[in-house]
Amino acid sequence: MRVFLPFCLLLLAAAAHAADSTRTGRFTVEHPTLHNLGFEWAITGDDNRNASVTVEFRRVGDAEWRPALPLVRVGGERIFRKREHLEYTVPDGFAGSILNLEPGTEYECRFKLADPDGAGGQTTKTVRVTTRTEPQPYPGGRIRHVYPPYHEGPRQEPHFSSLLEAYYGAGLGDWNVVWERRVQPGDTILVHAGLYRNDRLNYVDPMMTPFDGTNWLTIKATPEKPITIKAAGDGEVVFDGAGNHRLFDVTASAHHIFDGLTFRNTDIAIFAGFKEVNGAVGLTVKNCRFEDIGFGVWTEYAGSSDFYIADNIFIGRIEQRNLLVGWTGPLWRSAGPYGSHEVRSYYAVKVYGPGHVIAYNAVAYFHDGIGISTYGTPESDPERRASSIDIYNNDIHMSGDDFIETDGGVHNIRVYNNRGVNAAHGGYSSQPVFGGPAYFIRNILYHVPSGVAFKFSAKAAGLFAYHNTIIGEHVASDPSSNMHYRNNLFLGRDTPGRSVMIWANAGSDYSSDYNGFRPNKDVVEQYRWLAPRSGETIYEPRPEDWRTFSTLDEFRAATGQEQHGLELDFDVFEQMIPPDPTKRHAVYHARDLNFRLKPGGKAVDAGVLIPTVNDHFSGNAPDLGALESGRPQPHYGPRWLKSQPFYQ
Repeated sequence: MRVFLPFCLLLLAAAAHAADSTRTGRFTVEHPTLHNLGFEWAITGDDNRNASVTVEFRRVGDAEWRPALPLVRVGGERIFRKREHLEYTVPDGFAGSILNLEPGTEYECRFKLADPDGAGGQTTKTVRVTTRTEPQPYPGGRIRHVYPPYHEGPRQEPHFSSLLEAYYGAGLGDWNVVWERRVQPGDTILVHAGLYRNDRLNYVDPMMTPFDGTNWLTIKATPEKPITIKAAGDGEVVFDGAGNHRLFDVTASAHHIFDGLTFRNTDIAIFAGFKEVNGAVGLTVKNCRFEDIGFGVWTEYAGSSDFYIADNIFIGRIEQRNLLVGWTGPLWRSAGPYGSHEVRSYYAVKVYGPGHVIAYNAVAYFHDGIGISTYGTPESDPERRASSIDIYNNDIHMSGDDFIETDGGVHNIRVYNNRGVNAAHGGYSSQPVFGGPAYFIRNILYHVPSGVAFKFSAKAAGLFAYHNTIIGEHVASDPSSNMHYRNNLFLGRDTPGRSVMIWANAGSDYSSDYNGFRPNKDVVEQYRWLAPRSGETIYEPRPEDWRTFSTLDEFRAATGQEQHGLELDFDVFEQMIPPDPTKRHAVYHARDLNFRLKPGGKAVDAGVLIPTVNDHFSGNAPDLGALESGRPQPHYGPRWLKSQPFYQ
């Protein structure tokens, strides 16, 4: 026994060391987008979570390597919501993005995994990946011209009297499903000015959409040779659904481009996928206008991928534009009595699947602006889950719920340079994210009366908030895992009895530093903190688990967080009038708001360097908030839009 006991102890020590050491597994290059690349690296071991992965990159042909953000250690986080019986544990691995790249450029990316306890397998990985470019019509394809049935005057050949006639060669009545002259990959359909209004109750509807009024598009094109449906440039092209349910259904299509069209008077303008049934691939919608619709672009299908939804205007259905309905009834009002007014529009854009880009859109009067489908337990196949999705430079006005939802995202969700003004329930939502990272970078938020700037809920995991300007509080109190805050501004509006900041950490991976806070007047509990002991988790906290602090100095001393954090005021801006917390129903307009920092103010040069996020700062250090002093402001909304506001 005296000999055997030490031998057992040696075996136990070896087993413990083996559990702490790391072994690499599958390395996944996610779908590239125009400006960002995403990666995943599966591992086993690393029970003590001290392994790390450094990242470097360079354009192919360049000599110098540049540092990027390290990959994020994910795994073991429990994500659940009991009422829907959702229960998911994040698999062990690393994930992360290389940000702010050039479109259509090949990059060499190098990853090095290290673990003080030892590492096995391939610990250095180098890959070449090319970013995407904006989809364009194929220049060598055939051209087909569409004119309204009532068109008078010359017509270019070949010409057709409806989109479906040009697309399929379809006929009227029962002959609308005889598709003998289909378009081919690479073809462009030029739609000339006029009104294309469905007459769905007419057996011989000239739009060839009898009974349902839906344009069903099913042909598979290719990335090199897309099918393009584009305004001809001789005036506005209006597709009017005459109140039908779906105006376009593209669930069986691949690589279609819609460009410069107007969609109106329908429940769903473009339906692109149903969960576990079918969905579009490579859908592009750009330079279009959506008005009087219930839903803009929508897919729930996990295999939908690589959408490009950019430079569009989405205007939802609302009876009064000075009143919006939240979850509990009318919330926004600038004039007029309360009534039975409702928001009858759901989302402008909602997607699932990998590789989507949703950028430079203007959105107003929807329940939610832009979102990822909540979906549920992610698929194990990286090709069939919501990863590598970019949502940027969108301008969102008056949402009944949230501006942007990342609620079903898995890895590498990137939400940046967006502006949101007036939302009833929350600003930027993760309810939940299934491991992350989900990056929230340089977003602006103004007037969310609930105080939920970031709706981190349903035990989300892997949340990174960098350089956001929040005119309001951050009071999400559902514990989440692996949350990190840097270089943000959180400015309280003097909301009675409300903390300016709440951190609710479910696990021991968290950090918060270099942020600026404006405390609310006459509030004792300015900062609330929840964090378990090392190695523990708290998913259902008890009241005694919370700690509260009246000053940032007290919070800093007790938690070790915010060692470089600041308390400041609205005078850090050139001119900023906060929303009145006593007027929950007031409506504000982005054109009247100035989020630029005052030169030399307390928020200038007060941040920390974050590779690929703020490399091009001016001054001695990065500034706090979304807008760097001395640098150009981002463009919000369609790049072709010259007049403001877009929702008039």
